[in-house]
Amino acid sequence: MFLVLALCIGGLVSARWALMRVKRHRERQIHKNIATQRFAERAKRLLNHAPANKGEWGIMVEDAESGESLYELNSSMNFLPASNLKLFTTALALEKLGPDYRFRTTLESTGSITRQGELTSDLLLVGRGDPNLSNRKLPFQNKEEFDGPPEKVLAELVDELVSRGVQSISGDVIGDDSYFALEPYPSGWEVDDVVWGYGAAISALAVNDNTATLTLVPGKRAGDAVDISVVPRTSDFTVLNHVLTGAPRTPTKLALTRHPGAHSVVVSGSLRASSGPTTLVVGIEEPAIFAATMLKTILEQRGIAVRGVARAQHDGLANPAAKSLRALAEHLSHPLRDSVKVINKLSQNLQSELLLRTAMRETIGSSAASELPRFAADFYSEAGIMEDDVVQTDGSGLSRQDMVTPRAVACLLYYAEARPWFGVFFASLPIAGMDGTLEERMKSTPATGRIHGKTGSADHAKTLSGFAETPNGRRLIFSFLGNNQSSNSSESQDVLDGLCVAMIEELNF
Repeated sequence: MFLVLALCIGGLVSARWALMRVKRHRERQIHKNIATQRFAERAKRLLNHAPANKGEWGIMVEDAESGESLYELNSSMNFLPASNLKLFTTALALEKLGPDYRFRTTLESTGSITRQGELTSDLLLVGRGDPNLSNRKLPFQNKEEFDGPPEKVLAELVDELVSRGVQSISGDVIGDDSYFALEPYPSGWEVDDVVWGYGAAISALAVNDNTATLTLVPGKRAGDAVDISVVPRTSDFTVLNHVLTGAPRTPTKLALTRHPGAHSVVVSGSLRASSGPTTLVVGIEEPAIFAATMLKTILEQRGIAVRGVARAQHDGLANPAAKSLRALAEHLSHPLRDSVKVINKLSQNLQSELLLRTAMRETIGSSAASELPRFAADFYSEAGIMEDDVVQTDGSGLSRQDMVTPRAVACLLYYAEARPWFGVFFASLPIAGMDGTLEERMKSTPATGRIHGKTGSADHAKTLSGFAETPNGRRLIFSFLGNNQSSNSSESQDVLDGLCVAMIEELNF
């Protein structure tokens, strides 16, 4: 009898707990519905206000733990992602190469070193896609920092060569970038892009991000010539200086022109007398020659006589003589995790292109552009992304032929959360109001420190995707893609930031 009574009481308690769970679930559902409705109303006000209403918007917000969709707008439509594509590229590279992968750059030769210190052959600088053959300080902390000259790594390689007793080289100094296919500019890049540092030519040998910096210093008086210096020095182009010093109160007006294939850069306009130095970062068109010339100069500065010339080699791996090459000096990069952080925090285009091609080369043995779509699609299929939701033609998002859906971005981020490299990936994203490309955005708002996202900006396209941390500890995945936007980037940026603040304030259930 007591057993029956106990069972009855236990059944009543279990039923009561079940009812309470149902009640709590209903309450949470009601709270969630109210929260998502409030967010939807705020999003509608932001998007329906001019000039945002002139363009197109794609939005996806979901719960990061469950993958449940909380808000969608045009989530299955294609949008130009701009640099949001770097999320795809860095995730792919982390999956295929691993966070601890290191790039290897070598000085190689088929010759021997005589007793007199002569290297009896050509000297090859062989690149394998290292994105940080420069003076950039790594690991990246809160901002980009540099230490020493841009050719710092090359100088270290030469020091190693000197330690081997090399005093002269009988042959040429060759920049070998044959690890990648010779395809410096992806389809969809525009002529104006390739002039500047953000559109620098892609090469397996990338010294100083394949850029040179022009520093302009005004004269003391109006009408004086403006001094222009170039660092590092390069034979890739000469500078035709048509810039004059303007009166102290006149606005600075500068123009830089370089036609494709031209070996001259024309700088014109005026720089007011009271202004400080102004810098212009120009992309290098022939990176392998750029690197070889720089290396030859350093060798000669170290007292090593070079009888030959500096030149490039784009098919060295196919040459039978490559099998008899031996390394005389070697540089191993920082681990891939550090490069991923530079790419996403600073939105570095060239480095993302190098990661994509290295991942291809190491995985399928090719870096050809014709292989890229299939290689990328196979990975995105593994990540659960629908085949038609990503069209990728480069690694950086600079191509105007790239397309993604907000649904695809959210799916990628949801997949990334479950991978062993997620901590590296998450740490690479800019933080609102704190660092990277979000350092000056959403300051002194509820979103400060709570948005970890990748920015994107191209002609009439402004995007932001990533993770949001609500005050109650809920993590959200979001993708905000805006296309056909006003040329005033601040207006679209305000909409993106407003959506982020609305997420933090309203989806805190």
